[in-house]
Formats: sequence, C-alpha cells, structure tokens
Amino acid sequence: MFQTPDIVILNGRLITFDPARPDASALAITGGTIAAVGDTAEIRALAGPGTRVIDAAGGTVMPGFIDSHVHLFGGSAELACLDLTGVMGMEELVRAVRPYAEAHPEDELVFAVQADYAILGETATPTRHDLDTVLPDRPLALYAPDHHTAWANTRALELAGILNGGKTDAGSLIVMGPDGLATGELREPGAFGRVLARTRHGGRDMLGFVTGADPVPPATAAERSKDKAAIAKGMQHCAAQGITGLHNMDGNFYQLELLSEMEAEGTLLCRTEIPFHLKSFDPLERLEEAAEMRARYAGDMVWSARVKMFIDGVVEGGTALMLEPYPGSDGNFGDPVFEADHFNEACRRIDAMGLQIATHAIGDGGMRRTLDGYQAAREANGVRDSRHRIEHLEVMHLDDVPRLKALDVVASIQPGHAPFGGYFPPTGAARFLHPHQIPGAYAWRRIRETGCPVIFSTDWPVIPVDVMRNVKAAIAPMRLGPEWEDQTQGLMETLASYTRDNAWVEFNEHRKGRLQPGMMADIVVMSHDLTALEPAAITEASARVTICGGRITTQA
Repeated sequence: MFQTPDIVILNGRLITFDPARPDASALAITGGTIAAVGDTAEIRALAGPGTRVIDAAGGTVMPGFIDSHVHLFGGSAELACLDLTGVMGMEELVRAVRPYAEAHPEDELVFAVQADYAILGETATPTRHDLDTVLPDRPLALYAPDHHTAWANTRALELAGILNGGKTDAGSLIVMGPDGLATGELREPGAFGRVLARTRHGGRDMLGFVTGADPVPPATAAERSKDKAAIAKGMQHCAAQGITGLHNMDGNFYQLELLSEMEAEGTLLCRTEIPFHLKSFDPLERLEEAAEMRARYAGDMVWSARVKMFIDGVVEGGTALMLEPYPGSDGNFGDPVFEADHFNEACRRIDAMGLQIATHAIGDGGMRRTLDGYQAAREANGVRDSRHRIEHLEVMHLDDVPRLKALDVVASIQPGHAPFGGYFPPTGAARFLHPHQIPGAYAWRRIRETGCPVIFSTDWPVIPVDVMRNVKAAIAPMRLGPEWEDQTQGLMETLASYTRDNAWVEFNEHRKGRLQPGMMADIVVMSHDLTALEPAAITEASARVTICGGRITTQA
C-alpha cells in the first residue's frame, strides 16, 4: 500500500538524470526517500491532509548539489573573519583592517582572509614591515585566497615564535630576509601553521589541513561547543546554496567527532565525507588510522573512505611543482611535498587497503608525479574500481592528458579557480607560466573529451561556496585572448558534474544524484528554470528550497 507522502513538489521543471524518465514536473517524498516522480496531476493526487506541498512555480527541481572539494571547518570559521576580497593598495588595506581590529579587541591575532597576492602591487608581496604600518600595535596576519600563503607582521611572527625562522616540513618555507629575520611571507601550512594556532579557534579549524592530526591538548567542552557552532553556521550557509553533500579535503578524528555529535543534535544539514589526511612527514604506518576512520564512521550523513595527500603547492606562490623552472625564477621548479618514491609507496598501500585517493596536484610536474603514483598502485595491485581523484589539475603537460582516462582517474575541477573563472585577476596565472604551458592550463574541454570523469566543486573557502557563481564560471567563462582555448562547459554536463557525478565519485550512484523512486530525497528547488536562462545570467537563479534526506534544510 502506498504511504501518504510527507512532501510533494509540484509544477517544477525536473532535471532527473534518470535516463528512463529524464523530464517530469513533480515528485513525492516519503520517509527520507523519493517515493514517486511524475507529472503534477498524478503527484498532487497522492498528497494527503498532512502532506507538505511545495510549489516549484516553474523552477528547476534537481538533485541537491554536492560540493566535492571543500574545507568545511575552515570555511565556516572564516565566515566571521575580515574578508579582503577586492581590497587593493595600502590605503584600502588600512581602512579595512583598523576598524575591524578595533571592533575585535578580544582577538589575540587580527586575522584577515582573501588577501590578493597583488594586494600591495603586482610586483611585491606584503612584508612584515608593510603590515606593521597597517597595524603597528597588534599581531596581524593575512591569508591568501588559495590558503597556501600567509603574510604576518612583526608582532604576529613574534607571537608565533618564527621571527627568527624555524623548522618546516617539505614544501613549506618561512621566507627569510637579508637581515636574518623572517620577511613576513609564509608559504604552505608547515610555515604558517603556528600563526593559525593563534586565531579565534586556536587553529583547530585548519588543523586537518596543516597536520591532519587532532588538537593537542584535546579541545575543552567549551571549545568543542564553539567549534560546532561555527560549523553549524557553515552548514546553514551551504544549505542556502542548494547543497546537500560535501566532500571535505582535510581531515582528522576531531572533525568526525564534531560532525557525528552535530548529527545527533540535529544541526548537521549536509552529508559530509571526511578523509584521512596523510602528510609527507607521516610514517606510512599512520594509514592504519585511515582504516580505523573507515570502520568507525560509515553512516549516511558522516563517513570516511578516502585518503587525501598534497603533491605540491600553488602556481601563484611559486610552490606548484613544474617540469621546468618558472619564468624568470632563476631555476625554481616549485616545491615537491612528497618525493616520488615515498608517494608511490603511499599510493600502493592506500590502494591495497581499498581506500580512495585524492591528491592535490596543480603544476605539470605535480600532475605527472601523481599520475605516476596512481600507475604504480595499479601495477602493484591490479585494476579495480578505485575512482582515485586528482584535485585541481590546473597545469598539465599535454602528453599527460590522455593518461587520466587510461588510468581511470577522476578529474576534480574547480571552475572558479581559472583565470577566466571570474573570481581571480585574469592576468594572474599567465605571469607564472611559459606560453607553451597555456594550452594545458585549466584544460577542461581537453580533459572531458578524453572520456575522463569530471566533477565540479569550489574548494571553499578559496572561493565562496556559492553554487551558481561557480556554474557560471563553467558555462560562461571570460575570454582571455587567442592563446587561451575556449573551455566553455555545457549547462547539463556542468549540472551533472555538480550532482550525479559527485554522487558517483563517492560510490553512491545507486542511492543519490538522481530524481528516481527509491533514491535519497536530496533535492534542490531553484528560483528559475535554469535551462531558460542565458549562460551569463545563470546567477539570477538561487536555491528556494533545499531538502536533505527528506528534511527541509533551507527555505527562502
């Protein structure tokens, strides 16, 4: 006997991703799953007195968005930080920082995010002396949008104990000046981790990124409560974008514990996967913790089944690993985080454990090293349905593009990161690339045309978690000139890469990512029919209703 639906959605333009029924106008939800999909008249007839009716009013109804590359805790905490987006020049920086500092006298360290690499000019990055001028009497640090570089004033360097330099792990650098003191530029987590430890959450928000370990000493009850409150606000922010699922890209047991507590308390609004983060300085025996994470956390809302690694840094910081020196760099190839033999053995072991691998790789040298590692795992363990991922793929040697499909690698791309994505200065990346590297840079169409699976995400808080702005970056990218190939993505392939395919990459294609009876009721109702909007106008649309597991998590 058919049970009366809890919720029906009527008068929609459904994008189902169900080949048996690609189009419909209504659906019914019962007990957290989709009970029926059809036309409005037949679904309306299923409703009973207690059924909640949502009128989509002609808007798109589709599977909830899954952002497959985020830093949830860090992004959530940064919602309350000083945001320097668009701030350029010393005068504007002073006008932004000083009132914020005055309004937050309780902060041990005044911390600002989204500081452009060229905030003080194209040819100079901020020094501690510059930031001493901005805020002379208190510790101050700025975080670059990519979260791979920070700049600190003298008081902040003293507070962190690194004014005279200090030991860092591979791929990280405290830049030192001719006076024997730190200049203020801190490249990669091993350099700025001690600064983050002085921020509002004591660095716990980025600990899964910096070390992959848990807080020491353990967080107090008050700190845990504070951290969960921040994440809850982040969850509300994500749900308001139409997001029902998140793949975190940093991890530790602490985050899994917090999210599990939030699930029990009813404040967890998005399904979230947390990886084990293997750092280059970790003994490979630590992978036993990844197995423990998988065993302990395997629910529908919170789970762990993946290992995250970094192979290099970022182009703008000169830390992305390249096959040849950066232009005018006097021999800088970037910074390898893992040496090749170490990385290959890590890949072999992780793959043998049946875990998924996700590797941050941005430079063409980092890409080749990552592909070599995945190939080594396949040669050692045999071919399996691993769905190993590479995160970012910003610069590739053209010879390596076909290897993605050949090795069954998943390309995890963030459209808004590209110089033509509309977030960052369009001339930024090209300054760090040779002309012959540009055809392989942000080569979305080349990658997709190989048949390699492509998934989309934001890398929040590197760029905002706003879905539709990121969709626009894919379907209406800026044109930068003839040397940059057109990478425009189609609307339907973009939406699939943000929903159906992100469900597939987490091995949940039979449970979510489609509007089909029996699937999880993870659904977004949009304000507009997305197929009727011009690509450049896609940001006129927003999420009106978000439903996760049959629960309405946001309603505009």
